[in-house]
Amino acid sequence: MSMLQCISPIDGSVYAERPAMAFEPAADAVARAKKAQKAWARRPLDERVQLVMKGVARLNEMTDEVVPELAWMMGRPIRYGGEFRGFNERSNYVASIAADALAPIEIENSSAFTRRIERQPHGVVLVIAPWNYPYMTAINTVAPALMAGNTVVIKHAAQTLLVGERMVRAFVEAGVPEDVFQNLFLDHATTEKLIAAGSFDFINFTGSVQGGRAVERAAAGTFTGIGLELGGKDPGYVMEDADLDAAVDTLMDGATFNSGQCCCGIERIYVHESLYDAFVEKSVAWVSNYKLGNPLEQETTLGPMANARFAKTVRDQVADAVSRGAKALIDPKLFPQDDGGAYLMPQVLVDVDHSMEFMREETFGPAVGIMKVRSDEEALSLMNDCKYGLTVSLWTADEERASQLGAELETGTVFMNRADYLDPALVWTGVKQTGRGGSLSTLGFHNLTRPKSYHLKKA
Repeated sequence: MSMLQCISPIDGSVYAERPAMAFEPAADAVARAKKAQKAWARRPLDERVQLVMKGVARLNEMTDEVVPELAWMMGRPIRYGGEFRGFNERSNYVASIAADALAPIEIENSSAFTRRIERQPHGVVLVIAPWNYPYMTAINTVAPALMAGNTVVIKHAAQTLLVGERMVRAFVEAGVPEDVFQNLFLDHATTEKLIAAGSFDFINFTGSVQGGRAVERAAAGTFTGIGLELGGKDPGYVMEDADLDAAVDTLMDGATFNSGQCCCGIERIYVHESLYDAFVEKSVAWVSNYKLGNPLEQETTLGPMANARFAKTVRDQVADAVSRGAKALIDPKLFPQDDGGAYLMPQVLVDVDHSMEFMREETFGPAVGIMKVRSDEEALSLMNDCKYGLTVSLWTADEERASQLGAELETGTVFMNRADYLDPALVWTGVKQTGRGGSLSTLGFHNLTRPKSYHLKKA
């Protein structure tokens, strides 16, 4: 029997392990979810929403365990208090719009005809969740899927092995039936085999491009609906009329928070030549203030990356860029805790260009490149010169200018004067190799249900 292991980035120890389920017991669990789904969907919507919110409340009662557990599993400092703010905000919002989002569309109700479109749950939804924001990324689909009348099977990343188990425990303790929300410990091969067997009615995957391709390949020919949120290389553009201090503060935080391990983190910044020198100087000072160290210590502001393997990718990209003429501006002497393994110092690079992998490929670490631009046209062409498209952060006092640029940008979300935030009222979506589909908002409910038409002629 193969074991799934979480190796802690804090000290390289095995923090948790669970046996990977074989195909047959996993298929049995999915069959139970399928069997439970119809009765769950027949419950009143209000009741489903309330049970989900009780599960959310129960998880909040586990804060004292959840926060250090996250630090052990993926390295986020305890001072940031886990993910409860976003987790609760998203849950509360989808609960507030569920009735409207799932309401039938009435076309006609006359003496001759009743015609309407209703929203039907898909059935069993598989959520494959990532380790970087393991609670928030999962709840984006789990909450609306359950509210809409689906049953949910969650398979979490090995790096955050205990998150699915803990979420399910909270929800079941709060009254959600056991077969309605289940956590399965699965390896990749068994997951792909279940998908290929057409076990699920909808799949939501958040993770790497490579992982997304594996899910699509496994599902080929089953016609299973798939939502994919994959890589990102999100840009910021600071125009000449930007609020400089606010731009530095938000963009540097967006580039380095969670050790840069954020799908919508800022990975490249283009600054108008009139503000470039000041922006770079202030950014270096901002990033130099981090305290890298053990995430269980209250004074630590930057923890280790989730895995030494991920840190190596960042180091390799930075070294490659420097070998091609880029200049690294953060002083290594400020970060003696950088151990060449999971503990990685942050970095700001200048003299970068798009011939460097660092400005094209996802870095997913606390390192960012800054380039000088002369015009909106130049910035636009650089921002679109990318295989990914999740968010863009524009910095200007001119909303009309931001909207005009936004219309030309190949991205899922256009931000003005903010970054690295997920608004649950807006759909979270991407283009190009960032994926397809969308979660949260009314449209997220539509993606987790299918339309069904009623055309009733009265006798």
